[in-house]
Amino acid sequence: MSLYLGLLLFSFILTSLSLIPFINFLYRVKLTHRTDTSGLTRENTTASRLLHRLHSWKAGVPIGGGLLIIAACGVLFTAVFWAISKAGVVTTSIFPIQDELNVIFFTFFSFAMLGLFDDISKIFPSSSLLTLSRQTKFLLLFIFSVIASSLLYFNLGLSTINFPFFGPFDLGWVYLPLSTIIIFLFSAGYDFTDGLDGLAAGVLFVGLLAFWIVSATTLDTVLSTFISIWLGALLAFLYFNVYPARIWLGNAGSLSFGATLAVIGLMLGKVIALVIIGSFFLAEIGSSLVQYLSLKLFNRRVFPITPIHHWLQIAGWPEPKITMRSWLLTIMLSVLGLWLTQI
Repeated sequence: MSLYLGLLLFSFILTSLSLIPFINFLYRVKLTHRTDTSGLTRENTTASRLLHRLHSWKAGVPIGGGLLIIAACGVLFTAVFWAISKAGVVTTSIFPIQDELNVIFFTFFSFAMLGLFDDISKIFPSSSLLTLSRQTKFLLLFIFSVIASSLLYFNLGLSTINFPFFGPFDLGWVYLPLSTIIIFLFSAGYDFTDGLDGLAAGVLFVGLLAFWIVSATTLDTVLSTFISIWLGALLAFLYFNVYPARIWLGNAGSLSFGATLAVIGLMLGKVIALVIIGSFFLAEIGSSLVQYLSLKLFNRRVFPITPIHHWLQIAGWPEPKITMRSWLLTIMLSVLGLWLTQI
């Protein structure tokens, strides 16, 4: 465990030293928040107009913290495994190490590239070459989810879910569409959650801590090392992302982080715990889906505005209050999820 704690600290220091120069770089290239293309809401209602007024002061905040975290994790993780192989340190893993690395790297980087393209298309909408419609974005997100779940099913041979109190259950081929839906929902759900300062990153940090404990108890060196480095970089980012934020994650980070969290939960075989620990992300996208279907089918609103954190915001909750209580809720859900993994 001392190795993983050391990696977390080193990742935190490395990312911290890089953040201020990176923020200045984002200012120079004008990769910053624009209220007219923010994607907060496309509706013209009293609630949406109020939401835009509440967020108008955030114009000009740099977007792209996810890119730095991804780069830091990729470089440090590669360097650590190179050093481990050279030193002859014994590593353990649930699956063949190369196959495990392929799944993690594909998810972490491919979803990030899709998110980066989406960020650029929003910030520089005048370029037709960079246009990415919402329908195309979700289609590509689904395709990437299919590929990630295929790697889990065919390369790692995963098809089992562990049900607390009942034990493992082999789903067979049903595992493939189920894992695809889970990865898609977590990726999109994280994207929907990333709308307030410190909200999504803080909820993710708490959930990752829970899966860090699970990976350490299963003696999976690959996952434990990766999560350690990810936690350190995420903690450094949070220092600059809490209210009032000096940098935002961007879709490059949000799409990647949600999908990777789901893949980690699936690799550890703790799907029920994953759903509980990450239920805040699922509630966020679930509220938006219910609203969308209600408007399409019945032309009626279930909520004044979605996702849930925006509803609370226009109801009068201060932004830090929503964020802090979301963190506390996720702490309790993570404790419940960890308890279920021990049954």
